[in-house]
Amino acid sequence: MDRLSLEKELKGNSYPGRGIVIGKSQDGKYAVAAYFIMGRSVNSRNRIFVEDGEGIRTQAFDPAKMKDPSLVIYAPVRVLGNKTIVTNGDQTDTIYELMDRQQTFEQALRTREFEPDAPNYTPRISGIMHVEDGRYNYALSILKSSNGDPASCSRYTFAYEAPLDGEGRFIHTYMGDGNPLPSFEGEPKLVAIEGSIDELAAQLWESLNEENKVSLFVRYIEIATGDYETRILNKNQ
Repeated sequence: MDRLSLEKELKGNSYPGRGIVIGKSQDGKYAVAAYFIMGRSVNSRNRIFVEDGEGIRTQAFDPAKMKDPSLVIYAPVRVLGNKTIVTNGDQTDTIYELMDRQQTFEQALRTREFEPDAPNYTPRISGIMHVEDGRYNYALSILKSSNGDPASCSRYTFAYEAPLDGEGRFIHTYMGDGNPLPSFEGEPKLVAIEGSIDELAAQLWESLNEENKVSLFVRYIEIATGDYETRILNKNQ
């Protein structure tokens, strides 16, 4: 499998929807996570990322314009000890709460399905990063309707042990724009992770479609210590 360019992947897709990138920095020092959201409707575009403890949450930029918060207001990132959870919905809380009760990432997601937003049935994409004692591994999951049929839920988990320097995986909700929106297909894409946290954040933000992009989160976690740096970019200022 060839390593893909995140810049090319994003510039070539006007509407990947929401996306998660997890991997390892070029110098091998950092566990890397990025999460972005896009929107086509006024409700979806009326959002910003704000810090919330060690994680982040979405928030209405203009509360007066917010119509239905059910699928757009949530905590995309939460931290449980040495685990960082990144998702595109309120399943972040499900994973956090059930893993705190000693269940696994997969067991927690068994209690959830794709989003109930017919006719798109948006996939739930989730990631978990485990950094402890100088070691790092991660996993990604997608819960999606069976070829657009909500009668069946397809569940996939991809685990990555000892990730290589300068490599990551990229999963997003939609293959591209459409009506209904076509769900992501296949294994998370192998992508190159390049540069510092600021360089990666700039690369991602500048590559997202200008009309549809809403917010971006990037975090670099030092594998040796667990210390981290975060960057948040919002279109709404």
